[in-house]
Amino acid sequence: MTADPGPGAVPPPASVSDPAERYRVRPFRIDIPQQDLDDLHERLDRVRWPREAPDGGWDRGVPLGYLKELTAYWRTAYDWRAAEARLNEHPQFLADIEGVTVHFLHVRSPEPDARPLVLTHGWPGSVVEFLGVIGPLTDPRRYGGDPADAFHLVVPSLPGHGFSGPAPGPGWGYPQIARVWDALMRGLGYDTYLAQGGDHGAFISLELARLAPDRVTGVHVNMLFAIPSGDPAELADLTPSDLERLGRMVRFDQELSGYMKLQATRPQTISYGLTDSPVGQLAWIIEKFMEWTDSETSPEEAVDRDVLLTNVMLYWLTGTAATSAHLFYDARPYMQKVFTPGVRPEPVPVPLGVLVLKPDFAPVRSLAERDHPGIVHWTEIERGGHFATLEQPTAFVADVREFARRLP
Repeated sequence: MTADPGPGAVPPPASVSDPAERYRVRPFRIDIPQQDLDDLHERLDRVRWPREAPDGGWDRGVPLGYLKELTAYWRTAYDWRAAEARLNEHPQFLADIEGVTVHFLHVRSPEPDARPLVLTHGWPGSVVEFLGVIGPLTDPRRYGGDPADAFHLVVPSLPGHGFSGPAPGPGWGYPQIARVWDALMRGLGYDTYLAQGGDHGAFISLELARLAPDRVTGVHVNMLFAIPSGDPAELADLTPSDLERLGRMVRFDQELSGYMKLQATRPQTISYGLTDSPVGQLAWIIEKFMEWTDSETSPEEAVDRDVLLTNVMLYWLTGTAATSAHLFYDARPYMQKVFTPGVRPEPVPVPLGVLVLKPDFAPVRSLAERDHPGIVHWTEIERGGHFATLEQPTAFVADVREFARRLP
């Protein structure tokens, strides 16, 4: 990978007066050394496989037969260079802010009046999630849309994820990342902007609004938690659909959250296996895509196989299994508050839009509005899952546009 400054380097804008906002930006282009790809192939050639689970299905984890076939494809048919070229189609940069080297895509719209929008991914995602929506969001005219719906996009990689550097020390959770994102947007010359995110990105986007309500004009999320307070009266008027949604949260806590509890308590330990074994890293991530997408037999029903592997490659090639896991550890106090009954979050002081893809962890609307009276936009669609931009890119783009139209 290369990151040498050149004639196209973007200097800090002259209008920035706070020295804390002055940071060095340099162009970045992904260029993985061939020896790293050769090393991956050698490791894939000598995988040590476990025995198959007794029932052979997904209930105990990723089935052996499925992972063997996917690994064979990864080794013999997947083309990283094609994926690398697609990522490099978009302008990318590195910026050093508060001790963190932030990798980000910065794609300006051809429409001069476009709104700035920062898109934030989660785990086990990456900037790969947004490749399919960058064109329609930045250049709606080209895609048959209204040019008034255009956005200038900033798409950063979370600290410790992909080509961003690790957090500079312990305690770096969502508020700290939000502070860096705000400095990034201001340094790029965006005095006001919108924020959008799912998974980690949802919490960071909400924190951005709490941090800078005078600059963040609206927040759009495709994941929102709203926990019952414990008062039985609060549940009395819930519909069967609402109770089903709460039941999914119980199942998540009891059965599907092992990855989170492990990474939130012993992130370093799990990282040794994931950093040393590409198949281990693949299985760790692919399981989440199976469980969180609108899929029945394999995650490829919802997300293209090559896209799945490109996302895994960003973790493998950058060796970020450990640094990405540490975010769960550092965000644990924050998340404990989120999931504690009776603890109400600080309201978001800007307009909030919510996109609900029903097979995902769908919030109960009445509980969400209890916590966030600033909700001005709510959309539910029947299909899709946790990875909205990968599973329902057209619906995602349409919903972000509709939300932005509601704003001043």
